[in-house]
Amino acid sequence: MTGSRAPRAPPGLGAPARLWTVEEANARLAGLRELLPQLQGWGTRLGEVHSELGRLARFWGEELGSRDQPDHGLHGRLEAEWRNLTRRLDESVESLRGEGIEVKQLGIGLVDFYALLDGELVLLCWKLDEVEIGFYHTLEGGFAGRRPLPSRGRTVPTETVGRN
Repeated sequence: MTGSRAPRAPPGLGAPARLWTVEEANARLAGLRELLPQLQGWGTRLGEVHSELGRLARFWGEELGSRDQPDHGLHGRLEAEWRNLTRRLDESVESLRGEGIEVKQLGIGLVDFYALLDGELVLLCWKLDEVEIGFYHTLEGGFAGRRPLPSRGRTVPTETVGRN
């Protein structure tokens, strides 16, 4: 995945933290297979905490912040958990971004790796349920525009072709 031209980034996009080869990205997948389910769990818990905070706010209204209402302690613990989970998620996603990996849809474990294909800056596209990196798309194309990687002497895993 190399080319003779300098990579082209769209206007407003700074240079990615790094460019990945398919082989390097595939080697990074083992760590992502461990990390992404953890991040998904945090995201799920954030949704639960959000729902519970909303329930408390609807039930108590303006009294929610009062120190003498019975759910004051619960509300404080939920807000602290919300802040902690949000911080941990933000830090993890930012750390991946620092590696040149973009988390696109946490719920399905969709991530992109910046790479060069024939001198063009593209994104290697991978989902948590896929065996290896077998697709890419342009920076503007997104998931809907993903295409199989050029052969390069190997086959694209057939169980991933055409799945969303």
